[in-house]
Amino acid sequence: MWFKQDYGGRESENNVKGGMTESVTVTEMLRASNPSSVEVDKMGEKKPTVVVIMGPTGSGKSKLAIDLAFYFPIEIINADSMQVYQGLDILTNKVPLSDQKGVPHHLLGTISPNVEFTAKEFRDSAIPLINDIISRNRLPVVIGGTNYYIQALVSLFLLDDSAEDVDESFLGDSPGYEQPDKDVGFIPEKDDSKCSYDHLKDIDPVAANRIHPNNHRKISQYLSLYAQYGVLPSKLFQGKAAENWGQVDNLRYSCCFVCVDASLSALDRYVEQRVDCMMGSGLLNEVYDIYNLNADYTRGLRQAIGVREFESFLRTYVVEGSWKGENELTDSCSSLKSMEKDDKMLKENLMELLNSSRDIHHRLLLEEAIEKVKVNTRRLVRRQKRMLKRLQQLFGWNIHYVDSTESLSSKSDDIWAQQVVEPARKILGAFLSEDESLGTSNSTGGKMIQRDLWTQYICKACGNRVLRGAHEWEQHKLGRGHRKRISSLRKKLQGFCILEEQSAHMSTSKIER
Repeated sequence: MWFKQDYGGRESENNVKGGMTESVTVTEMLRASNPSSVEVDKMGEKKPTVVVIMGPTGSGKSKLAIDLAFYFPIEIINADSMQVYQGLDILTNKVPLSDQKGVPHHLLGTISPNVEFTAKEFRDSAIPLINDIISRNRLPVVIGGTNYYIQALVSLFLLDDSAEDVDESFLGDSPGYEQPDKDVGFIPEKDDSKCSYDHLKDIDPVAANRIHPNNHRKISQYLSLYAQYGVLPSKLFQGKAAENWGQVDNLRYSCCFVCVDASLSALDRYVEQRVDCMMGSGLLNEVYDIYNLNADYTRGLRQAIGVREFESFLRTYVVEGSWKGENELTDSCSSLKSMEKDDKMLKENLMELLNSSRDIHHRLLLEEAIEKVKVNTRRLVRRQKRMLKRLQQLFGWNIHYVDSTESLSSKSDDIWAQQVVEPARKILGAFLSEDESLGTSNSTGGKMIQRDLWTQYICKACGNRVLRGAHEWEQHKLGRGHRKRISSLRKKLQGFCILEEQSAHMSTSKIER
């Protein structure tokens, strides 16, 4: 019998046995189902069960996970690369405590905003959390739109970080592997980047072709791998590693993948409205509080969409505001108090600029920044959708889709419950009971595409842009920017041919005369 839970995680429906109540756990459910159908790893042990809720930003992933906690003993692990950081709660759209409804959330606002929380660090943090959740007979649900976080977690190892993860037993089975001499190769010095890349090209041109010459971390990893084990990175990765990495048959967990999706038009409207709501809720004040003239936008929380977009506006606004304040100071002893007062006034006047008829310059800069946030969020939606297709086509992930288009457009709780929550509940229920009748009606239904991660393609039409792998090249060719450039080049070529024909015709006419 299926059990239900309230949002506080308390079991509200139990089986009755011998006059005693007996709660049904996820583990017991799996045991009660067909034991032979439970997914096992190569050692014959059962893989832990993990639910993964994916989807583009704004589709309703967090809301679905919390709603499903009414039916299953869920604990949520956040897999959003910006929500893991402390701060910017409005901008990163963290679920407020009041909306979590008692459902435990992990890795939500726990990481320092000034450090880089990599996919490897996410994986290393999430695995013990999952083990702990399962040990308490709860169901771990990983949610987030950062698909490379999810891929790093469920894969047995990270393909690009394998130099750190590789062990001797694995290397012993690698094609072309031989026990290395201790003096083979060298571990490069950090400041010798050009020499390091050239050395990598000499020993393994295939591996060098796959990475950028300025990607010093991976260059160092590949050379260290060669120096320590005497194995070419390309042979390792193109062999068993590339064959197994991310494949649905070689995942760390028995995964139920659920994707909350919606039409692009519905998502575009929703994310634009959400940005406007965020502005009204204090987004600009959040960004102002972490603004720094010399900020590094490539690390930590400042990478979030909605930070860098305001940089031009805030630079002008803060510098001009500070300059005016300094010119109004009359007493040097009160300069610190005056600066604090000016800062408070600048912050209070931020939102008034949108309705200001006097300060047109700052208002236009602010409007431009808001539009950039909307545009970049819409681009993120498209990247996330493409990545989901890639996980299906290249890695064979059986992703079950639920459609939130109508609920986003109508903002109806009833439609949300009927078209999103109920289908997702059935998918999870069938998965946990190993119901074979679920089939693949909601999955890709297509064949996997043969992966090519190593061939390098160069698009001269797009300024010699480098693409790695056949899939990335095919996706690039379908892109709007590439097609526009190709069309423009064709028109220029046609014009050139017409001019040549006219010139040849004129020359012929002169000869005939």
